[in-house]
Order: sequence, then C-alpha cells, then structure tokens
Amino acid sequence: MATDGGIYHYARGEWHAPSLSHRRIRLQKGLYADFHHFLLLGDGAADLHFDSGEDRPLHGPLLAFLPPQARCDLSIAAGSAAHVIGASAQIMVDAIGDKVESYSLRLLTEQRKLVEARDPLLVAEMSPLISGFVRELGDPSRASWMVVSAYLRLILMTLWRGSDSERSEPRGQGETGSILQRYRQLVEAGFRQHRPISDYAAELGVTADRLHSICQRTLGRSPIQLLHERVVQEAKLRLERSARNIQEISDSLGFRDPTYFSHFFKRKTGLSPAGYREIARASAGSENSMLSSGYADWP
Repeated sequence: MATDGGIYHYARGEWHAPSLSHRRIRLQKGLYADFHHFLLLGDGAADLHFDSGEDRPLHGPLLAFLPPQARCDLSIAAGSAAHVIGASAQIMVDAIGDKVESYSLRLLTEQRKLVEARDPLLVAEMSPLISGFVRELGDPSRASWMVVSAYLRLILMTLWRGSDSERSEPRGQGETGSILQRYRQLVEAGFRQHRPISDYAAELGVTADRLHSICQRTLGRSPIQLLHERVVQEAKLRLERSARNIQEISDSLGFRDPTYFSHFFKRKTGLSPAGYREIARASAGSENSMLSSGYADWP
C-alpha cells in the first residue's frame, strides 16, 4: 500500500533515551507536517511548546496524543526518556477501519487538541504497543505497513477505552437516543453492504416508520439519507487520502460496478470521483470546506 517512498513516508517511530542535556524536537516538520503523533513519557519531564505561544509542562508516566492541528515543539528534559511515534492520514484511515468502534475512534482522532492520559495502568498497557511500533520501523528489512497499522489500531483502541473519550461520547437521551446511537453503530459496521433500511429497523426491534420518525425528528434527515451520507463521507476520505484507483474504492465500498459508484457519488456531491480527487489534491494543506474534513460531521 505504501508507494515508492516506502513506509517511512507514512510513519515514524523514535526512542529517545535519557541524555545529559535536554533535547528539542519539532513534531510537525517536513514529511511529518500532517502526522498524528503519540508521546509516551517515562519517569521524567518534558514540555510542549505550541505555535500559539502556549507551553504545556508534562510529567511522566504519561501518554499524549497530538493531532496535526496541535503544532508544537517537544522538549525532553535531561535524564528523561520518551517514545515518539507518528502516523500519516493514510495509515490512520487503515488502522481505524470500518467496524462498530471506528466512528468513536474517528471522533477521538479528529479532536483539535492535546489528549492526555495519566493513568499508570493505561500507560503500562500502552508501553509495549508503542515500543513494538518503534521496533517494527527500526528494522528496514521487515518494516511492514500491515504490522504498523495493526499496532496503531491497538494503540487507538487502548487510548479510547482508557481515556474519558468513551465515557464522554454523546449518547442522546432516553429510548430515542438509544435507538439513534445503535442505528449509527449498525451503519458504521454495515454501510458497505447496502442493506435496506427495513433490515436495520428489524435489528433495532422497531418498524421502519418508527426509525424514520426518530431520525427525522432528531436530525432532520431520513435513515437512508444518513446511510448515504456515511457512504459519501467514506468515499471522500478514500479519494483524498488513499492511493487506490476509482474501481478499487468502488469495490471496497460495496458497489456492484464503478460506473454505478460514479453516478451515486456525482448525484450526492455534484462531482465525479475523479474530479473530486483532483480538487482534493490541488487543495492539499489548505482549508477547503467541500472536502471531507472529518467524521465528526456525520451525526
């Protein structure tokens, strides 16, 4: 899946052993400008110096997640040790996948702020995962996209479960909120299968009319609109961030042929998949409101 640049254009993994002097590292630089970063700090101290002028002291043991928008330098104090790993949008998409938990992982990774986890048990659970990520990249003869992606998925799941993110997700209120949340989870797991809405309703134990009423009243959209929005959102993301061709993307989203996928995508967005990809590539690094931007936009 990695192109001629190899895995090192898409992931970084560094172990910074204790040193007699402090070290300062620019996290978002060069190839790493748009990476998501994780910092695992042992028994020691460090500081984050954000471009906004904010300084954040850190004291280990601690795990920190920094999205691309949290642009900063990392200063590691003398005598302190830290792992720093980073992943491009392409590997993040692969690691997050399209399972039931994927929507929650996307919400976590789309946050535009530092996420800290200080629980010693969480840090201990995360340590071998991040060390494994670094070791995999440390051997060029075997560094594997699949292994790096697998480690990253475990890291994200561990962070989501161990931080406040899982408990703080909006769930809605009462029976309506519960049904809507469960519908969202079912769509997340099955949007590529193009199942009829009646199947989702039956699995939720409600009629299709009841599900339509809940979605329309709460979100102002029908269940089929929400389902189609989820498919379009995934298509946009893959067109923006993956190297797959249109037919491969069409196949991965469960369409019977790429022509049907192209018609569906153009009907929903006003652009062909190829046209959308051209705009996405031309807009790389800029704020373009028509691009996918993130999964937090999907209700």
